[in-house]
Amino acid sequence: MVTTNSGKPIVRHIASLWSLRDTPSTKKAWSLQRKIAAVKEAGFDGFTDLATPAHRKWAERYGLIIVGYFSSSKPDEFRALLQQNKEAGTRHINVQLGDHDTTTSDAIRMALRLMHEGRALGVEPAVEVHRDTCTETPEKTYALADGYLRIAGELLPLTWDFSHIAVVKHLAPPFWDRLLIRPNLIQRASQFHFRPFNGHHCQVCVTDLRGRRSPELTDWLPFVKKCLQVWLQGNQAGREIFLVPEMGPASSGYNLQQLPDSWHQAVRLRAILDQTWKELAGSNSHRK
Repeated sequence: MVTTNSGKPIVRHIASLWSLRDTPSTKKAWSLQRKIAAVKEAGFDGFTDLATPAHRKWAERYGLIIVGYFSSSKPDEFRALLQQNKEAGTRHINVQLGDHDTTTSDAIRMALRLMHEGRALGVEPAVEVHRDTCTETPEKTYALADGYLRIAGELLPLTWDFSHIAVVKHLAPPFWDRLLIRPNLIQRASQFHFRPFNGHHCQVCVTDLRGRRSPELTDWLPFVKKCLQVWLQGNQAGREIFLVPEMGPASSGYNLQQLPDSWHQAVRLRAILDQTWKELAGSNSHRK
C-alpha cells in the first residue's frame, strides 16, 4: 500500500474511458487521443482502462495518470495482464475476478495468486465488487475477503462499486446501513467507482434533460458522504484515494438512449464528488 510523503490523503479524480465509448455517437466515436484529451479538458487527474502503450503515450502527452484494469478468471493470465498494465505506466490496477459461478475457495486461490503476482511486479491490484464475478453478492465478497485475511494475514484490497450490491439486495434509500457494514475493507480500499444508483437501477441520471440534478442523485448523495466519512476515519495519512464517477454508456445497457449521454454526466458527477470530498476532508487533504 503506497503512501506519499505528505501526511494528508490525496484525492485523484479518475475518468473511465468506458463512459466515452459512445461519444459523440456509437457510430462515430472519438479516437483514443481525443478521448484522453477530453479527460484532461474536463479536469480529471487521470483515466482508467485496460492500459496499452497507446494509452501511456497520450497520458504522458496530457500529464494524466492511468489506473489499470483487466478481467480474468484464469490465474495463469494474471502476471501477463499485470505486466501489460505496468508497462503502460500504471501502479493501481482494477481487476474483475472470476465469474458468477466461481466458488469461494477458488476465488480465494485466485486472489492469493493475484496479490502474489502484483507484489512481484511492484503494482497494486484490487478486486472489484461487481456482478458476474466472484464478488457479485456481498456474501461472496465478504467470504472472499475473510478467507484471504485468514490465509494471507492482511486485508484484501477491493475496488468498491456499491451499485451492484444495492441492485442485488433491492435496497432503497437510506441504504448505507446495509452497504457500509465492513469499514475495515472500505478503509483499506483506494479505488471507489461512484456511479449513482438505487435498489432498482445500478445507474441513475446525474441530471435531467434540463441540466438540473435528478431526484435520484439527491437520494444517493448521502451515501457518498457516509462512505467517504468511513474511509476518512481510517489511518489515511499520505494515502491516495481514486474517485471514479463511472457512468456507463447506452451501448453497454447502463444508460438509455433518451437520457443525457454518459460522458457529460460523468463530467458533472466529477464536480459533485470533488465538492463532497472537499466538504468532508477540507484542510486534511489535497490534490497533487
